[in-house]
Amino acid sequence: MSKRVVIIGAGYAGVEAALTLNKLKKKDEVEITLIDKNDYHTLLTEIHEVAGNRVSEEAVRVPLKEIFDFTDVKIVNDEIKSYDFENNKVLSDKNEYSYDYLIMALGSKPNFYGIKGLEENAFTLWSYEDAIKIREHIKRCFTLAAQEKDENEKKKLLTFVVGGAGFTGVEMIGELAHWTRQLAREHGIDRKEVRLVIVDMMSRILSTLDQKNSRKAHEYMEKKLGIEIILNASIDNVTADGFYAGDKFIATKTLIWAAGIKPCEDVNDLNCSLAANSNRIGVDEFCRIEHDNVYVVGDMSALLDENNRPYPAMVENALQTAKGAAKNILNSIRGKELEKVKVKMHGTMVSVGRYFTVSEIMGKILPVWLSIIMKYLVNIHYLWEITGFRGVGRYIYHEFIECRQRKLFLEKHWSRKMQVWWLAPLRVFLGIMWLYEGIEKIMQGWLSSPMLASFLGMASDGTTGATPSAAFVRRIDELFSLDIKLFHFILGKESRLVEGNAITSELFAKLEILHIGNFNLVEWFLKNIVLATDGLAMFFQVLVVILEVLVGLMLIGGAFTFIGSVISLGLMAMFLTSTGIYKSTWWMLFAGIATMGGAGRGFGLDYYIIPYLNNVWNNFKKNGKLRLFFKGSFSRYER
Repeated sequence: MSKRVVIIGAGYAGVEAALTLNKLKKKDEVEITLIDKNDYHTLLTEIHEVAGNRVSEEAVRVPLKEIFDFTDVKIVNDEIKSYDFENNKVLSDKNEYSYDYLIMALGSKPNFYGIKGLEENAFTLWSYEDAIKIREHIKRCFTLAAQEKDENEKKKLLTFVVGGAGFTGVEMIGELAHWTRQLAREHGIDRKEVRLVIVDMMSRILSTLDQKNSRKAHEYMEKKLGIEIILNASIDNVTADGFYAGDKFIATKTLIWAAGIKPCEDVNDLNCSLAANSNRIGVDEFCRIEHDNVYVVGDMSALLDENNRPYPAMVENALQTAKGAAKNILNSIRGKELEKVKVKMHGTMVSVGRYFTVSEIMGKILPVWLSIIMKYLVNIHYLWEITGFRGVGRYIYHEFIECRQRKLFLEKHWSRKMQVWWLAPLRVFLGIMWLYEGIEKIMQGWLSSPMLASFLGMASDGTTGATPSAAFVRRIDELFSLDIKLFHFILGKESRLVEGNAITSELFAKLEILHIGNFNLVEWFLKNIVLATDGLAMFFQVLVVILEVLVGLMLIGGAFTFIGSVISLGLMAMFLTSTGIYKSTWWMLFAGIATMGGAGRGFGLDYYIIPYLNNVWNNFKKNGKLRLFFKGSFSRYER
């Protein structure tokens, strides 16, 4: 009989626990139920981008249905109100759910530390709803400020304060620094009237990071973003019109609190023991509480490290404790020995706006540019693990194409909304040309007789058969009716034109590159690899024909169009550097680039193939079995 496993919470830990159980379970071994009040998973590490209007709210909201497609996980939208550990039940206002094993992954919520007026008058940044509330409030502040005649009220409206200079606080103020510039322009407000402040009771920002990274972020925030940093000051006596930072009163309508967290549930109501010197639930080395069938993971859990200190409440901790708990549940069901859960923290990354990130990975401090790349890669990796192509595609779209803030030059010219079916005629025509080239070579006997040596302009012994001609740069000038000496500077080498009866009527340009002194890599490769033996020459000759025919069919049918376009570009690059290309076929080089951008999704087989393969892959990842045909395998998805 299947054991019932109930997971409460669809945050990082809850999702990881459900996916791990589904992947490692045997058929009918467990029934997995995931309960959350929302039908989506929130990317909490990215919600500052929504609050700062860098991306839309859809960027941080991942539908649970999308995550658990092709799994046996049952999703229930409900809010659990009480826990009956003695009778193995959890209860909402309307329902009760029985379990054999329970995983509590409820996450955390802001800790106000009893500060007078803070909870009533401050914004928090710890949920999807919080981010939207902050974004709309800031918009309203600028709208009102543009109309406000009273200078004191205007200053309050244009003063934005973040309490807490940890990861969340620094990322939030960084987003505001970029967005408020745009808002000021839109509302005709002088940017100098906007005041950005971050307050912390510690002696430096990002106190958990290395001092070098902390200093770099501090200098960037002050000098580049114009953020006022107040340290060694605690926040107190918060009202709707301001608060005290130490003994200094700051008048503002906007205080965003990001200085502390505590478990989402009142642990006293749960009858669970707290870890020493912590407000988190104490667990054993297997992530269990006093009840052997109840596991607590993620931010709620105070799993102790080798120094008897709780691991920090971070995503890596949530993922690894969840995976460990899921494995131990299966070990318990199978009568195996439980495994101690150990968390290995690989590093931290903190972004300060879009163009500055500090990081510490495996004890190494990375440069800013590499930190930015690593942060994107980490997010892509996580989304790949839980959603596959869909989540990654959506993330790339929101981060680099939809991006609402100031865009780089190239970004301004990107558009996902381009109707790809306009490229269908170009794709089909390019395919016909390649198919024609391949068939023509077959008719000429390329599959049976040696042709490659003469085609390459070389004799059968590998020597050059073409006669020297004018420099290639001069031919480029002629081709485009230009007289630009830059070509000479870039190429710096004379090149030969392939001559023959077949091309006497058209300009035929060969680009010779990769020269090292008098050594030409392309020419060496052709002589010593491609034409080294008759067998190799025939192999490459047949390969060219097959590729031309294959590319033609792929592009005509719109099947695996991206791959076909890449091969098309490869063939053109090969011809350009070895045999040369006609004046009339230069367009094929640029057509290959154009059709790489999803041309097969319009009037092409990719419209059906890509979603199908994505579904097969997701099913394989989540179930560990390759199945080509199953319920839902042919269902389409839209990003």
